[in-house]
Amino acid sequence: MKLFQLLKMKVNTLKYSQILPISLDRAWNFLSSPKNLKLITPKSMNFNITDWDNRDSYPGQIIQYTVEPIFGIKLKWVTEITHLEKNKYFVDEQRFGPYSFWHHKHFLKEVEGGVLMEDIIHYKLPYGFFGELINIFFVRKKLKEIFSYRKNELIKIFQNT
Repeated sequence: MKLFQLLKMKVNTLKYSQILPISLDRAWNFLSSPKNLKLITPKSMNFNITDWDNRDSYPGQIIQYTVEPIFGIKLKWVTEITHLEKNKYFVDEQRFGPYSFWHHKHFLKEVEGGVLMEDIIHYKLPYGFFGELINIFFVRKKLKEIFSYRKNELIKIFQNT
C-alpha cells in the first residue's frame, strides 16, 4: 500500500501508567468521577463540563464538555461511558467532537504501594492524510502534554495521603 493510504487508515495509540499511593476505592472514586476531570486537565485548556447527570459513572452515561486546546478555539465534546467494572476499569468513547475516533480505557489494579493506573487511548483525526499530519506535528504532542500534566497533578493530589 502507498504511504498516503496507510496514513489515512492509521489509528493512533498512546499508553500511560503510574502508581498512586492510595487505596483502590479512593483511586476509583476520584478517577471515575467526571467532576474531577477539571482538576487534572491543564487550566490553559479551559475545560468545562456543560452537561452531566451528576451520578456515579455507569455504562451509557453521557458527559458533555467544552475545551479550548489551541488558540482559544472552543470545541464541544460529547463522550459516553460505554463499559465499566467498578474498581477495575471504565471506557469512555467520543460520540461527537474533534476526533473521528476516540476510545479511552482506564484500568486500575491494586499493587504493592498503592494502585497501578493505566490509560490506553486509541484515536484518529478526521481529514485523512492531512489529519495524520496534524497529529504528527501537533495533536500527539498536545496529548502527551495533557497526560504529563495529569500525572503531575495526581502526584500533588495524592502524595501526602
